[in-house]
Amino acid sequence: MTFLPSKKRLAHIVYESDDSASKNFDLILLALILLSVLVVILDSVQDIHQNFGTFLYWLEWFFTIVFSVEYLLRIWLSNDKPGYIFGFYGIVDLLAILPAFLSLILVQSQYLMVIRALRFLRILRILKLPEYLREASLLISALKSSRAKIQIFVGSVLTIVLVMGSVMYIIEGPENGYTSIPRAMYWAIVTLTTVGYGDISPNTDLGQFMASIIMLLGYAIIAVPTGIVTSELTHAKNKSEKSDRHQFKICHGCSLQKHSPDAIYCRKCGTKLESPE
Repeated sequence: MTFLPSKKRLAHIVYESDDSASKNFDLILLALILLSVLVVILDSVQDIHQNFGTFLYWLEWFFTIVFSVEYLLRIWLSNDKPGYIFGFYGIVDLLAILPAFLSLILVQSQYLMVIRALRFLRILRILKLPEYLREASLLISALKSSRAKIQIFVGSVLTIVLVMGSVMYIIEGPENGYTSIPRAMYWAIVTLTTVGYGDISPNTDLGQFMASIIMLLGYAIIAVPTGIVTSELTHAKNKSEKSDRHQFKICHGCSLQKHSPDAIYCRKCGTKLESPE
């Protein structure tokens, strides 16, 4: 008689989250991820490193070994091993353990272990939040649809930066800090994005006039990508809602929505369903 779960049951615990055992496994894993990230953050504080450096070092290796075992376990239990290894979560899981081993060769690379925080994305699967996943897919769709417009926008901004940087290099010159066109372009980017570090500033009247124009352009430009993405997001959402209306049947008796396309009667009131428009 053995108390070890079968491979099928173990795979269910590791990859699913629809019972107490699998949810507990995921929650324990997330707690370990949080603790491991906290250890890396604390170890970067000089005073804590001097007093508890050795203890934190072994804690980091403890978490690394645990995550390494978990990574190998996921590969062993996966029905699609290449799909997991080269998939998003597989790559993130691998990146979570690589920095510790790289630290044996490269100095300070252990601080890259904060990448483990990316594994908190698994919480979407644990909490079963399909509405968030759906909204995320709409946002991705909107970004893909607006890709060409954003590329044109970025190209236009780079053109403005190149032209204004060259003009400011001619107007101000090296004596005012504009020692080269790339240096002047850096100033143009900082000014256009309304950041304004102040490490370089125009001293001539004409230069200050040009700077004012760039600042005004910056405020006008900020709204452009927002408008592009918002427009595409609205379009993607309307398209999704239209698709839902065509895909599911709605009961005209009790207004219950989202009956399956092959349903004949309402599952609530029994009214005969009409085909979606």
